[in-house]
Amino acid sequence: MTDLAGLTIVDLTRILSGPFCTMYFADMGAEVIKVEPPGGDDTRRWGPPFVKGESAYYLSVNRNKRSVVLDIKTPLGKEALKRLIRRADVVVENFRPGTLERLGFGFEVLRRINPQIILASISGFGQTGPYRDDPGYDLIAQGMGGIMSVTGQPGGPPTKVGFSVADIGAGMWAIIGILTALLNREKVGAQWIDVSLLDAVVSWQTYVAANFFATGEEPAPAGNVHPNIAPYQSFASKDGYFNLAVGNDELWRRFCEAVGRPEWIEDPRFCTNSRRVQNRQELVELLQPLFQSRTTAEWVGLFRSRRIPAGPIYRFSELYADPQVLARKMIRMFHHKKIGEFRTIGIPIHFLHQDGHGREIAPPPALGEHSRQILRGLGFSERDIEQMIAESARK
Repeated sequence: MTDLAGLTIVDLTRILSGPFCTMYFADMGAEVIKVEPPGGDDTRRWGPPFVKGESAYYLSVNRNKRSVVLDIKTPLGKEALKRLIRRADVVVENFRPGTLERLGFGFEVLRRINPQIILASISGFGQTGPYRDDPGYDLIAQGMGGIMSVTGQPGGPPTKVGFSVADIGAGMWAIIGILTALLNREKVGAQWIDVSLLDAVVSWQTYVAANFFATGEEPAPAGNVHPNIAPYQSFASKDGYFNLAVGNDELWRRFCEAVGRPEWIEDPRFCTNSRRVQNRQELVELLQPLFQSRTTAEWVGLFRSRRIPAGPIYRFSELYADPQVLARKMIRMFHHKKIGEFRTIGIPIHFLHQDGHGREIAPPPALGEHSRQILRGLGFSERDIEQMIAESARK
């Protein structure tokens, strides 16, 4: 089985971006030790919804990890963290910049403890720059990173994406940075990876930024319309909505034949993508009444049969019943000793020559569930272990 067994991650993160990053390594077989402060990750208390007292938010990004509670402001807590770092390959943190240094575990200290350590720091604005010390959250990054200025309906208010894409994106960039650093560790030794939520959002702008650089025109919300392709948007059907993506002129030819309008193939208003973009409004005015004559299922079925990209716009109950989603094992189950069976999102990476999805998923750990086991493994005496647990309980 392809996995990261033998890799040890010390996870000092909380909320979303950091836990999402470390969950990838846990899913792929690395040992991820979630070091939680007294009281635990904030998201253990974020809700509703709760499932038998467990936060759904926390359950979503902490599977396959082990939890140890340490008060790293105490001498014993600091010593325990040092011992963990000495045995680790990677440390991941998402404190505000400077916090790790104030706690006595800045990068220079870490590499004295472990000359091969990789530190990944995720923050709102990064370790450098004028906004370095500002608190950063997903909503702030979406607004400053440009997403909210191009999302939503034309003329409408700025609109955020429905998921926490800045947090998740920063977590994904951190994964890429860590894997790159691991690949080069023998050559360069310890490394410090700096990822910010704002940078993650800016990095996705691609053609939207290129359009701005090329024209100087401010991008604006266009609803579900693509600025460079037509027809490439959502349409109303007889019973709902669907998405259509006619991405080139060959697809346009097949589309015209499928909807019974072969005369549009050579129509000078629509015969090339450039002309369809220039005459988008006229084209949409022709298409919309046509699409309202059949149901979403009928249109999607027709277009799929002609290999024209189209798809329904799912609600979550429909998404998680879709045969493709099920076939790709994007819904998995874990057994939690308190709540029983619980569904979770699967891993979107498939190793086709091996069974990369057959591993049983361990549930997110209870707070401090593995404290004694981990601390014994670090060589602490039972007396010291009980003292650390007592110190944490008093917080």
